[in-house]
Amino acid sequence: MRYSANHKLETKEKLLESSAVSAKKSGFSTVGVDGLMKAIGLSGGAFYSHFSSKDELFASIVERELGQSLARLGADQGRDKLERCVKHYLTMAHVEHPESGCALPTLGAEIARSDVMVRQQAESWICRLQESWARVLESDSLAWAILSQCIGALVVARMLATPDIQRRVLKSSYDEIGRQISSPRT
Repeated sequence: MRYSANHKLETKEKLLESSAVSAKKSGFSTVGVDGLMKAIGLSGGAFYSHFSSKDELFASIVERELGQSLARLGADQGRDKLERCVKHYLTMAHVEHPESGCALPTLGAEIARSDVMVRQQAESWICRLQESWARVLESDSLAWAILSQCIGALVVARMLATPDIQRRVLKSSYDEIGRQISSPRT
């Protein structure tokens, strides 16, 4: 049975979306091709009509997820948007539901272990986000520091078992970032 080109694109998009959710929730390396395909109701053999390898799928997930993060978190509209983004980012909802949030805290270690192509791709998107924040903050180093602190705060909060301590990590990070964003540049 032959499928239309549109059907193939829709299937590929479903596979990307489902795989991204699975990767952010459980880690990309934990699920095999058969499991990824089963999640969208197809056999493992159908995978190779969409991607040549699991590594290629991971590269596509990184591209897609970091592009979405840039669209959500880019701060070219000013400090107010940047503050809202940080406030939304450093929430318990983001801690408790990694599958619906930013890929960097969940997939960062796997990206770091990936081949140079995937790391370069991630670097491109991360640098674009950092540059957007740097324009607003008028500081290259402050943008890197805030970006790193946001990602790190989520990683640390997710490592902890006690919700009250998780909230303290998030609030402390938000408060410190808020001081840096609002302090006048000299």
